[in-house]
Amino acid sequence: MDKQTQANADHSNMVKDPKDWTTGDEPMTGAQQSYLKTLSEEAGVEMDENLTKAEASKRIDELQQKTGRGTQGGQKH
Repeated sequence: MDKQTQANADHSNMVKDPKDWTTGDEPMTGAQQSYLKTLSEEAGVEMDENLTKAEASKRIDELQQKTGRGTQGGQKH
C-alpha cells in the first residue's frame, strides 16, 4: 500500500453510518435478530421485533455498551 492510498484509507466510506445504508430500511437480518435477542435478555430489556437493518445495528451498538459485549477492557474496538 503506498502512502497516498494509506492516507485516503482513513477517509474512506467503507464504514457507513447505518442511516446511509441503501438497504437500511429493509427488515433486520436473522443474525441481527438473534444477537439482539441475546443482548436484550442480558440487558433485561424488551426486544423490538420490527426493527430495520439500520435500527437494529444502532440498537446492537447501544446494548453492547450496556452489557459490555463487543468491547475489550470496557472500550469499543
